[in-house]
Amino acid sequence: MIDIDSLVPHAGAMVLIDEVVEHDGQRIRCRAATGPLADHPLGRKGRLPATALAEYGAQAMAVHGGLLAAAGGRPREGRLVSLAELNLAVSELEHPAELNIEAERIGGSALGEIYRFKVQDGDRSLADGRATVMFPDTGAAA
Repeated sequence: MIDIDSLVPHAGAMVLIDEVVEHDGQRIRCRAATGPLADHPLGRKGRLPATALAEYGAQAMAVHGGLLAAAGGRPREGRLVSLAELNLAVSELEHPAELNIEAERIGGSALGEIYRFKVQDGDRSLADGRATVMFPDTGAAA
């Protein structure tokens, strides 16, 4: 069992990923249940804005990075600096959903990583995009 709490920079209800389904050096696939939207930490008036789905993608990226970290090492601290090509198929979620989140590393260096992500409810696409994470511990300006 993967300790997701130790791989994301959040705690409590803000840890949105429930399970890692599979991963390799380039990709990760996760599951998450939104739970009751009235209790969701990113919810508004019992609904989840579609823009919040990007956080699911970002957390999948963080989990992937943590899994790739050197054995015994801590995951690198990263800062989400860009969301590009963000496509939202809905404006908000009105009902709880079982989400499938995929993230694929498409580039990177010691300074940061670029991922493409998608969030689905079953076969229904909800959001996809590209995200860039920079690592402030490199000394580079973020």
